[in-house]
Amino acid sequence: MLKSNKLKEETSNGMKPLDKKIKVGILGATGMVGGRLLSLLLNHPWFTVTVVAASRKSKGKKIGSLTVYSIEDDIDAISKECSFVFCAIDADKDFIKKIEEAYAGKGLPVVSNNSAHRWTDDVPMIMPEINPEHLDMIPIQKKNRGWTTGFIVTKPNCSIQSYVPLLSAWKDFNPQKIIISTYQAISGAGKTFSTWPEISDNVIPYIGGEEEKSEKEPAKILGKIKGNKFILENKLQVSANCIRVPVSDGHLATINVELKKKVSKDELIEALKNYKNPLTGLDLPSAPEPFLTYFEEENRPQTKLDRDLYNGMGISVGRIREDSVLGWKCVALSHNTIRGAAGGGILTAELLVEKGYIK
Repeated sequence: MLKSNKLKEETSNGMKPLDKKIKVGILGATGMVGGRLLSLLLNHPWFTVTVVAASRKSKGKKIGSLTVYSIEDDIDAISKECSFVFCAIDADKDFIKKIEEAYAGKGLPVVSNNSAHRWTDDVPMIMPEINPEHLDMIPIQKKNRGWTTGFIVTKPNCSIQSYVPLLSAWKDFNPQKIIISTYQAISGAGKTFSTWPEISDNVIPYIGGEEEKSEKEPAKILGKIKGNKFILENKLQVSANCIRVPVSDGHLATINVELKKKVSKDELIEALKNYKNPLTGLDLPSAPEPFLTYFEEENRPQTKLDRDLYNGMGISVGRIREDSVLGWKCVALSHNTIRGAAGGGILTAELLVEKGYIK
């Protein structure tokens, strides 16, 4: 593990950059996640957006004071204007893989919001509060590919953000089986109510590819590195139902879980409240404190009320109760375009800075 690269100092006003900010590029800046990245980075204490890029048809357009570059044609120019890039491209997976590898090959770290490289053998898929040790794969990835400063790190799907943290908090109770149903916002499809009027007064019981991602990705997140490989968690069985509902933002999940160890409700709640967060003490600007919040109220968390908890980065949990089939059940909530997309990517980048991978 590389040593911590402190970019900040404690002042009476909180954390602030020690020197000038790190220059950042956004690939896919004209899309929904790209727009969310721009808004979250507007006053970021560590990062400043110096370059934006999108498809060829958007080249030359303006986003604020920045002129849009072509993702494909302007790699050399982009690589000279920033220290790393966030990738939020909406395109074919093979195209995304090629683009992300091209930027990494130019020496730029790539923090990806896309699914294209999630199952690439040497690419870590990071939830910062759960598996930061997976960043240890970066030197292996660089060696494999002959890269010096460039690399690729990706985030998991937005659908798993609300329940994988619970599995991590309850790992000492040995989760065996989990059935989850996610009630997912339309922004997850890149839509708004004005662009998708047919969702009004409607529920769509299918989201292409979402259930497969929800069932498979926890195995990599909760797995380990052994030698030069990721070893997947293979003891946990996950069954997912993913449904699109008429809300703007926020993915709510109902969770039924079987634990091998016999526990009480109080023990489950205490495990959430006392979660050993590996980010504690790092003072990362986007890290919520606490990471997990438990609501005692019967009717919480609610999507509209609670999705913006800790600037949209908090995970909220409620209604832990006994289940006659698997043992326990509860409800959890995460903000899909902040925690599940742009904000989660920014927090990952902050961790990469802290650990010295981005300078």
